[in-house]
Parts: sequence; C-alpha cells; structure tokens
Amino acid sequence: MMRKIARLFVIKTRFEACAVIYALGLGASERGFHYLQTYPGVGGWLLFAACTGAVFMAGARLLEITRKDAGPRRRKTDFIIVR
Repeated sequence: MMRKIARLFVIKTRFEACAVIYALGLGASERGFHYLQTYPGVGGWLLFAACTGAVFMAGARLLEITRKDAGPRRRKTDFIIVR
C-alpha cells in the first residue's frame, strides 16, 4: 500500500517536471519578496538570488532526470530506493 502511495509522488514526464519547477519558482519568488521586505538593501537581494538560484539547480536536475535518453547517463545513486 505504501508503494502505491509513493508512486504518486514520482515525477515521470517532462511536463510534470515543468509543473514542479513552476511551483518551486512561484514559491521561491514569494519567499524572495518576503526577504526583500524583511531585509531591505543588499542582504535582501542576496537572499532573493539564493532562493531563485536554488530553483535553477533543482530544475536542471529534474529536467536532466526526465530526459528520454538519460538511462545510460544516470549514476547508480539515482536508482536508490528508500524503503
């Protein structure tokens, strides 16, 4: 039963990856604007950049994993299943 529930949270297609990246981007920009209000000046802009930079890194990884030809290029650690 837990495996069936866990399969709902697996990103299989590039469309799903793009939807997740979009949601991450919205959340990161909202968090960044909150940082700009809390920490005005350079500190707020640096935190804003850190939030959006994290989305770029996560998005690149998601798009890399969902490529059709990514099978032979994946590492063994990509296939570790947490039970």
